[in-house]
Amino acid sequence: MARSLGLRFVLLLAAGVALWGLGLVVPPSAATAPGEEMKPYVEMIPGTQVKFEMVPIPGGTFTMGSPATEPGHKEDEGPQHRVTVHPFWMAKTEMTWDAYDFFAFSNDILRKRREGVEFAKQPESEQRADAVTRPTPPYTDETFGFGSAGHPVINVSHHAAMEFTRWLSEKTGKTYRLPSEAEWEWGCRAGTETPWFFGSDPAPLGDYAWYRENSEALPHAVGEKQPNPWGLDDILGNAAEWVLDLYDKNYYQTFQPDVPALLPVLIPGAQKYPHVVRGGSWDDPAPRVRCAARTASSPDWNQEDPQRPQSIWWLTDALTVGFRVVRPVEEQENLKGLKSQVKKYD
Repeated sequence: MARSLGLRFVLLLAAGVALWGLGLVVPPSAATAPGEEMKPYVEMIPGTQVKFEMVPIPGGTFTMGSPATEPGHKEDEGPQHRVTVHPFWMAKTEMTWDAYDFFAFSNDILRKRREGVEFAKQPESEQRADAVTRPTPPYTDETFGFGSAGHPVINVSHHAAMEFTRWLSEKTGKTYRLPSEAEWEWGCRAGTETPWFFGSDPAPLGDYAWYRENSEALPHAVGEKQPNPWGLDDILGNAAEWVLDLYDKNYYQTFQPDVPALLPVLIPGAQKYPHVVRGGSWDDPAPRVRCAARTASSPDWNQEDPQRPQSIWWLTDALTVGFRVVRPVEEQENLKGLKSQVKKYD
């Protein structure tokens, strides 16, 4: 078991060669304890009037997963194991259409064309952002009539969410990405160990989340409910959220229960399915809207797409699935150092 954990860490480092620019791996020297140097901030996407809030999340060690005795527990939530994560910033809300539409429909590029902005005369960051591949047009109304302004993105694929974070990183000059599954659960729990961050009784859930009992069968504008103790809105319910990891129902069985795993992530590959979705949604009952609940994506999430091949960007049957972004604490110099470290494992 110890060897498998060591191998997983080596594989994580090796994957960093390809993904270090996304901030997937944060070297220990770059991690800092939250304090004056790590505060909440508002990100304004360059060239737009769209902004979103980022909340500092401290690093720490916690017990990931749920015990078999927890109401609603499923086999893939165990066994519980100890995990250590480094500090990072996490978006206060799920990503909204206000931001995503600039990426998905090239609204930023169209604006520049209208204004006569030449590609070669743009800052390098804008050139790189414009070069990121954009989604193909959706087969139907991407919002399914649920609303766009202030509403969470839904029915986008894992690939689309990953590419959005790449575009956002180029736009802003900061490293944004999807959270790892461990980071997501740590942020959701906010230092608690109960099924919900507010306790073991689901009765107050409606104060914090849109779920089956109170959503009226639709997603709602972000930020209308009370946040969790670390200031995250809609971390449970509303839109379920993509995380970075590939899904494996037996993944938790590979960990030593009492030896903290550092920054674990099951690296995604080229496959479209399955990936992990967290947090439950507006269409889920309370037992599925828990801190430890996991969902795996599947081809059924795109079964009504008549296109052949089916879209890699849009999921016609994932009306409940969106995402939020994180930003690791890092410096480019440290990332370059990491890249040189990884070469030792080639």
